[in-house]
Amino acid sequence: MTHRVTVKVAGLQPVQMLAALAGIAFIVFGVVGFTRTGVGDWAAQSYVLGFSVNPLHNLVMVAVGVLGLLMALGSGLARLYGWLLFAGFAALFVWDLMITGILAQNPAEQYGNPLAVNTNDNWLHLGLAIFGLLLAVMPARRKLIEEEEPVVPEPRSEAFREDRVHDERVRDERVEPAVSPVAPTQPITKQDAVVDPKTERVSKDTIRH
Repeated sequence: MTHRVTVKVAGLQPVQMLAALAGIAFIVFGVVGFTRTGVGDWAAQSYVLGFSVNPLHNLVMVAVGVLGLLMALGSGLARLYGWLLFAGFAALFVWDLMITGILAQNPAEQYGNPLAVNTNDNWLHLGLAIFGLLLAVMPARRKLIEEEEPVVPEPRSEAFREDRVHDERVRDERVEPAVSPVAPTQPITKQDAVVDPKTERVSKDTIRH
């Protein structure tokens, strides 16, 4: 019996747990932000732990959190969620630098500051982008599985088959009953002929000339 060793993903992955925890954290942050700004006035602005928030900012956080919980169901989806966090928050970080004046040029100046970000938000978004990158490149936890392969019989050669057929024929010949040969009937001569007492005749067919 031969053994085959395969490598498979071992159950729940750390990247899935981190993606789920990040999703919960985003949802909590967004809900707390809604308690500060409310949902009726989209121009309202408040602060949560020193970070500037408004209803649109809170809504984005809740949406990102729900997406994280859904994508944490699979290890591949959790890594994809990491890439989305990295791309989204990295772009938002660059935009934050333009809005807060750290970068001189702001091509999106006409859109204003829809998320009400401040300097603290800049570094928060940078940290979230790095966190997303770590999720995306986190290796999977794997395990070795040893499986037994069934033994497949080797194909028999043509010479083996011929020997087997020959043995079967010999065995059949031994089993068949011997039949005693029947001696051919020899015609009799006139000297050996016996006259039938009833007819007093001898069959001419049985006399050998």
